[in-house]
Amino acid sequence: MTAARFQRLRQVLAFRQPDLTIVTDNVHKSRNLSAIVRTADAAGIGSMHCVIPDKDYKAFRGTAMGSHSWVNVERKQDVTTALAPLKAQGYQVLAAHLGEGAVDFREPDYAKPTVILMGAEKLGVSPAGCALADAFITIPMMGMVQSFNVSVAAGIILAEVQRQRQLAGLYSKPRLDDESYQRTLFEWAQPKMADYCRANGLAYPPMDEDGELLDGLGWQLAVREGRASKA
Repeated sequence: MTAARFQRLRQVLAFRQPDLTIVTDNVHKSRNLSAIVRTADAAGIGSMHCVIPDKDYKAFRGTAMGSHSWVNVERKQDVTTALAPLKAQGYQVLAAHLGEGAVDFREPDYAKPTVILMGAEKLGVSPAGCALADAFITIPMMGMVQSFNVSVAAGIILAEVQRQRQLAGLYSKPRLDDESYQRTLFEWAQPKMADYCRANGLAYPPMDEDGELLDGLGWQLAVREGRASKA
């Protein structure tokens, strides 16, 4: 870990948007899911939710591990389980769906806490997802095709989300709470050490300004002697 790399991690974390996320509703092709995860990272999304069958999730995990280093992807059994807690927290759910009353994707106010709901490749957003959506959004099409590929559509929508949030100043200062910021920074800078601490129920040791353990030898000795702080 170089000092420049550590500062880059800190900069990226400062852009993270804790009140912005994506839910994929049975998007099952691993290449589409992987592309959506990468786009989410680029837009400052730190956590997203996937409703996906077992067989497709295994393939997805195998193709998106690089992106998973930066975006926490939570798997959900159904779209209601994914959306209900977010709605209870005050998020608006905007479904990319050609339903009645759909509006141009540039119209909503994305500075609000927002969930972007993306549907399956052929079937679109499920009836359960539509029932939980606060609004439907569409991307105007000027050709013969009716819709973009789901990962392309996610990229177009998130570009508008990012534009609005930049204008609103939401990328201009860190928005993660300090506990989340410090925890994520350690996990990014010291992934193997973070795995060890989680496996053994240990608190993360402090780091210096370059991302190295503040007292690595002292901490290792404390672990061996059973004196290290517990999580």
